[in-house]
Amino acid sequence: MNRLQKPGVKPVDGRFSPGPSRKRPGWTPDFLAKAALGRSHRSPIGKQVLKELIDLSREVLEVPADHRIAIVPASDTGAVEMAMWSMLGPRGVDVAAWESFGNAWITDAKTQLPLKDLRIFSADYGKLPDLSQYTGDRDLVFTWNGTTGGVKVPNADFIPADREGITICDATSAAFAQSLPWDKLDVVTYSWQKNMGGEAAHGMIILSPRAVERLESYTPPWPMPKIFLMTKNGKLNEALFEGSTINTPSLMCAEDHIESLKWVREQGGLKWMHDRADANFELLQNWMDKTPWIENLCAIPEQRSNTGVCMKIVDPRFEALDASGRSAFASAIVKLLGEECGAYDFGSYRTAPPGFRVWASGLINKSDIEALLPWLEWGFETIAAETF
Repeated sequence: MNRLQKPGVKPVDGRFSPGPSRKRPGWTPDFLAKAALGRSHRSPIGKQVLKELIDLSREVLEVPADHRIAIVPASDTGAVEMAMWSMLGPRGVDVAAWESFGNAWITDAKTQLPLKDLRIFSADYGKLPDLSQYTGDRDLVFTWNGTTGGVKVPNADFIPADREGITICDATSAAFAQSLPWDKLDVVTYSWQKNMGGEAAHGMIILSPRAVERLESYTPPWPMPKIFLMTKNGKLNEALFEGSTINTPSLMCAEDHIESLKWVREQGGLKWMHDRADANFELLQNWMDKTPWIENLCAIPEQRSNTGVCMKIVDPRFEALDASGRSAFASAIVKLLGEECGAYDFGSYRTAPPGFRVWASGLINKSDIEALLPWLEWGFETIAAETF
């Protein structure tokens, strides 16, 4: 085929956004027929819906029985900040970040919270910082999978089993796609809209017994917003972890997430989701390995994300462009494919190196990625012919 000839097959579903990500295959709004719409979240049926969501989350994510799970406001961001504001302070704190959202936790720790003993471990997009600096006697805040950098921690070996500090893990783009070692993570947060295709604004927080002990033994010296409070009279507010949310959740969104959790369970559960993401990533990586003008933004194989797969354009002609030219070149390809084959929202994050970010979680059918790849080649050749 002539490299400038359009491919003949388009993705059936070209929504490759990292969040909100596409709905599960076969999704319909039929669940609305029995959804608890127009009912109070404090009513018996409202509480039942929220408790069912918590119980299903525990089952599908294989969360230990002694860990608490709650639905919280403001998506994953609210969940992470709830943990930071509530727990940090009694020990020194290490914050590790290598992409935009991890850097937000640095900002919170460095300029918002008056932490007296703070260390920052940072790295550029596509790289991990030196996590061996963490010794376990301090608290740790880190992102398991860098949504905008395409880099994940390969394992939790850097966290000592006998640690004294607590670990706060932003796992929003790792949950349902990568193995989370619950014995090493004291706080795990995520949102519904990443690897589960849920609607925005709802966050999840999971606490280990060590995290609960910190909440009950430590009172922060700064004012605490109501939406961050997880204790009552010095004890964990158990009602929160039974579905009595701090603010009003959307029961429509909650029932949508319940349907997705049931779908994952029916398909084969957590391992099935992991395997799907791994297969999608492998397809993308194999294509990058044989395509001379594109590379994975992450150079170390075991650190590459299998959800937000980030790519950089490395063609010498592209590299010769200035920063605005490189950004315009990559954006033109994304725009062209949106118009021509219905592939949307796969451009790099705005502060990351210009290129692509293709969401590859278990919700994505492999056939859609297979159909996308010839279009990426066609798009590159078409824009290159116009540019160089």
